[in-house]
Amino acid sequence: MRLDKDTPPRFPAPMTITGRNAHREDNMPHDSLELRSTITADGTLRVNLDRVSVPDPGKGELLVRVEAAPVNPSDLGLLFGPADMATLKAEGTKDAPVLTASVPPHLLPAVSARLDQSMPVGNEGAGTVIAAGPDLQDLIGRRVAMIGGAMYAELRLIRPEACIVLPEGAGAAEGAALFVNPLTALGFVETMRAEGHKAIVHVPAASNLGQMLVRICKADGIELVNIVRSPAQAELLRGIGATHVLDSSAPDFRRTLEEAIAATEATLAFDAIGGGEMTSTILNAIEAVAARSLESYDRYGSSTMKQVYVYGALDTGPTILKRGFGFTWGIGGWLLFNALKRMDPAIVQRMRERVAAEMTTTFASHYTATISLADVLKPEIALACQKKATGEKYLITP
Repeated sequence: MRLDKDTPPRFPAPMTITGRNAHREDNMPHDSLELRSTITADGTLRVNLDRVSVPDPGKGELLVRVEAAPVNPSDLGLLFGPADMATLKAEGTKDAPVLTASVPPHLLPAVSARLDQSMPVGNEGAGTVIAAGPDLQDLIGRRVAMIGGAMYAELRLIRPEACIVLPEGAGAAEGAALFVNPLTALGFVETMRAEGHKAIVHVPAASNLGQMLVRICKADGIELVNIVRSPAQAELLRGIGATHVLDSSAPDFRRTLEEAIAATEATLAFDAIGGGEMTSTILNAIEAVAARSLESYDRYGSSTMKQVYVYGALDTGPTILKRGFGFTWGIGGWLLFNALKRMDPAIVQRMRERVAAEMTTTFASHYTATISLADVLKPEIALACQKKATGEKYLITP
């Protein structure tokens, strides 16, 4: 996923939650380090820090000192691309470190549009406004959450419509991840409503995003089937109020999946795994439940619409479909930024307002480690981030 740093996604007007701070920081140097990712035509991934010049903010612009930015799976797709992570090497010098890896030749066509381009990384973050255009001087000194790419940097020039102004006293870590995961979880619910489904199946469900979805569905009275990958993850979700929690490693998983779908009437699923058979397993389970109510055999299967959206690629292998789910089904990709463009602006505004109001409860993110920009260039840390392990989330503090 690529977001142009100069053209952030369209959002409604920025929200100021509470208060005002008259503090200003003048004469700050507009010289910034940015984390950059390049894949060369000969198949080499190069990740490095570039010194760039950031201009003074003009009318309708803010200059923000970035203080925290989360590492999301969508960021890793741009940061490392299809590189073979087993070939990671630390190169460069102490003052100018570089991380390199090989990209298998057969995977280069998939990234042909970005070859030999140095690309900034980081979808979202938070920081303090240190300078502003003449029409936004009242925001100097305020801390904001941001979306729009190029957040793995010391400074970010951004328009206010891509920001949420945080309440006085809120930390950068609290505001760093208020867009991608919260709006994705709320987007799932809005998709369910728009398409006329009654309940949702989510996999894997123990992530930060999955925990947010549990809280949303519990508060809104929506049935949710949570698929996790271990007993410990199942216990985690039950501890925050999840009702239907299934461990895909259990020998009776398929049976319990059908039971949960029957109990909730779920016909919609969101799958962040992507590769393997999970999408197929869910479709077959929904069809098996729907077939129970058929009055007679139909060689085309039930007329119940079964829909799975793949929204991630935790498994980059092929998506395997073992078709026992009739002919009334759909599989598609689901991307937050595309979904927001399709939604009514009033719905998007309502989603943003809810995120702002519940930033320390429903939409709180938890991090297992805080790292610097330079740390990302260490092979052992890059590998730990790329694992995308459930319960392990990294926060970059430029």
